Amino acid sequence: MLTRRDPAAEITDRPYNNLLRRLDRADFALIEPYLAQGQAGANDLLYNPGANVETVYFPCGPCLVSYIVPNEDGRDVETILVGREGAVGGIVSQGFLPAYTRICVKFAGPCARVPISRLETAKGKSASLRNIFARYADCMLAQIFQSTACNAVHSIEQRTAKWIVSAMERADGSDIVPLTHEQLATLLGVGRSYASRVMQTFKAEGVVETRRGAILVRDRDALQTRACLCNESVKNHFEEVLRGVYPTEEPGRAL
Repeated sequence: MLTRRDPAAEITDRPYNNLLRRLDRADFALIEPYLAQGQAGANDLLYNPGANVETVYFPCGPCLVSYIVPNEDGRDVETILVGREGAVGGIVSQGFLPAYTRICVKFAGPCARVPISRLETAKGKSASLRNIFARYADCMLAQIFQSTACNAVHSIEQRTAKWIVSAMERADGSDIVPLTHEQLATLLGVGRSYASRVMQTFKAEGVVETRRGAILVRDRDALQTRACLCNESVKNHFEEVLRGVYPTEEPGRAL
């Protein structure tokens, strides 16, 4: 696990989003006048499939956003989570195209946003800004590829531990993850009974406790041991492509 300090988080005069804090001052100045900040609530809908992509959202602090793919049997499957390491909305397509998935807020928190037209204009003025977002798009695709492989080869127990660890990392290392059994089942693409069964096993082993609408992690090391290595693969790719952007376990930073 990467335990280095997070250089992107050392900048405190910007929204607590590591991608924004990774920009140099000249590049950030190109979008700062158009950057709005607000509070995103849990389950807030950012995009529905087919909606025009007009805004890029930057989750900040513990805010976590998920991509959800609806299926013909009525079940929803979440593909990736995006926290303060990234952004959602028009990152790969450069915007102005219909959204393919539903994108909604998983964990509430601060969120910055900028019109995609303003971001594209800024990227047209700066090769380094284009490079940063191209690199992030590569990292996002890596997450999608890894998620596909994970769903194909890893057990429900491994994937459950992986999702909880991933959520903890993005929530500043908090031991409490605001995740219900139903939400966990959606993340895993399984029925609620399967997710509940896994959580009962983790509880019996002293790894977690469940609270109303949340999971309390009692033994981080044991949880990490039960997780597959997909998170580590994604983090290592981020480290190679965008050093300092993926969240590290350093709780207590101000939002």
